[in-house]
Amino acid sequence: MNLLIKVCGMTDGDNIRQVESLGVDYIGLVFYPRSPRFVYQMPSYLPQQARPVGVFVNESKETVLTYADRFGLDCIQLHGDESPLYCRALREGHGLTVIKAFHLATPRDLAATDDYHGSCDYFLFESKTPQRGGTGRQFDWTLLNRYTGQTPFFLSGGLNAGSARAIRQFRHPQLAGIDLNSRFETSPGIKDVERIRLFLKELKEYH
Repeated sequence: MNLLIKVCGMTDGDNIRQVESLGVDYIGLVFYPRSPRFVYQMPSYLPQQARPVGVFVNESKETVLTYADRFGLDCIQLHGDESPLYCRALREGHGLTVIKAFHLATPRDLAATDDYHGSCDYFLFESKTPQRGGTGRQFDWTLLNRYTGQTPFFLSGGLNAGSARAIRQFRHPQLAGIDLNSRFETSPGIKDVERIRLFLKELKEYH
């Protein structure tokens, strides 16, 4: 099981370069002004090997496309109330890879994914809280036993340095990757490179 590794909420060019050197697949840049990880200016370095992912919340398609052009994005992650039609328009009309986030607490939350199959490349599942974006808390993964859709997903929400064994023991045919964020930080937007390195090493050991 070769999982895709996404590190989200990065803001600093040197930090991005260091995390990219660990061999991660995606690096997330948050373009949501209310987030403490909001990218308010162009970092001194943008990933060249990892794919940059723009994270948006209920933005207009025009705004998303402006950021995509400026930051060289071909992948976006949507954390708001974006419709299947909105997702499909960006995916099919503009060639963007689309990750749609869903906040899960009950089977009903999971059922909300039904209308999005065929409109997104990936889903991202994390715990449900009132605020937008990442929560830093883990949801009950057994809920995903009910997920029978064909859209692959990223596992997110509260993953930390001690999660490697649990991730390797978790089995689902559509599990594509994991999303690391706040539990691997020294401050909002700045990742602890050594902590991520050790986590990835441990993750491989459980392979």
